[in-house]
Amino acid sequence: MADLPGTEHHPHARATLGAALKAGGAPSHAYLFHGPAGSGKRTAARAFAAALLAEGARDPAGARARVEHGTHPDLTWVTPSGAHEMLVGDVEPVISGAAMTPFEAARRVFVLERADTLIEQAANKLLKTLEEPAPFVHLLLLSDRLAEVLPTIRSRCQLVRFDALPPDALAERIGRRGVAPEQAAACARLALGDGERALELALDDGPALRAGGEALARAALAGRVAEQAPWRVLLDVCRERGSAAVTEAKARLAEEQELVPRRERKRLETEYEQRIRRTRRRVETEVLDLGLQLSSLWLRDVACVAWGAGDLVHHVDRAGALAEDAAGRDPQRLRAGVELVEGTRRRLRSNVSEELALEVLAYRLEGLLA
Repeated sequence: MADLPGTEHHPHARATLGAALKAGGAPSHAYLFHGPAGSGKRTAARAFAAALLAEGARDPAGARARVEHGTHPDLTWVTPSGAHEMLVGDVEPVISGAAMTPFEAARRVFVLERADTLIEQAANKLLKTLEEPAPFVHLLLLSDRLAEVLPTIRSRCQLVRFDALPPDALAERIGRRGVAPEQAAACARLALGDGERALELALDDGPALRAGGEALARAALAGRVAEQAPWRVLLDVCRERGSAAVTEAKARLAEEQELVPRRERKRLETEYEQRIRRTRRRVETEVLDLGLQLSSLWLRDVACVAWGAGDLVHHVDRAGALAEDAAGRDPQRLRAGVELVEGTRRRLRSNVSEELALEVLAYRLEGLLA
C-alpha cells in the first residue's frame, strides 16, 4: 500500500500490509515489525492500526484521527515500563483487553514496542493470547533487534521487514532538528541505517560521544595514548548516561511506592535494586559499544582514504583530519586495528572491567599503528 505512512522506503512492509488491507484481505492476528530503530516501524504501526480500526466505522476519518492522537478506545499501545525491560505488568492490559469485545470498532488492536525487551515471565503471560486470540484481536509487535525476540514469540507472528533508511533520508531528518548539513550527513552515515542512532549522535551528548570514539583511535595513531588517556572521554559519557538511567528508575520507584500498601514497599524496593543494577549495566555497555564502533569506523575511514577511496568515508565532516591520519599509513594495519576494536566490543558484552578493557585496547592499537 504505497500511501501507508512509514512504509515509503520498505517494499516488503508495503506489500505485506497493503495486501492485508485490500478488499477481501485477511489481516494476521499477530505481526512482528522488525528493522533498525528509526526506520518507520512505529509510524507504520500507527497507520496500520488506524486502517484496521477505521474499516467499517461510521466515521472512518474520525477513527483514524483518534488513533493518531492515542485516544481510540480499541487501541492499546504498550511501551516498556522498565528503562530497558518489558515487565509482566506491561503486558497485563493486553491480556485482559484481548478477552474483551471491542468498544466501537469491529476489531481491537494492541501495539507492543521493543518486543525484544520482554522478560521471560512477561512473554509466557503473552503466549496464550498470541496462540489463541479472539477473531477481532490484532497484535503488532515492534523490535529493533529481531534476533533478541524470544523464539516462542517470534514464531507466532508474521514477520514484516523494515530496511535501513538511506543516509540522505536520515540526514534530512536530522537537519530538521537544526543540525548543520555536513554534521547531519556524517551522523546519518555513522548510524549505519539506524534512524534513532543518527539522532543520538547529532544531539545532546552525541557530539561528545563522537569525539570520544575519534579521540581513542587518533591517540593510538599518533602514539599519544599515555599522554592523553583517551578512554576517559568515553567513560565519562558512559557514566553520565548510566546515572541518568538510574535517576529515572528511582523516580519511577518513588511513584510506584505511593500506589502500593506500606507493607509492600520494601519488596518493591528490593525488586528495583536489582532492576537498577541491570539497567545501569545495560545502558553503560550500550554507550561504550557505540563509542567503540565510532573508533572502529574512524580507522575504517582512514583506511579508505589511504586506499584512495575517500568517497566511501562516513566521517564526511572530518575530511581534513582523516587525510592527516591517512598520510603514509598501511591500510592493512588499519584493517587489523579495526579487528582489535571489534574484538573489544565483543568482550564488553561479558562482565569485564570497562576501563581496563579500553586502556588495554588503546595501548594495543598504539603498538600496532603508531
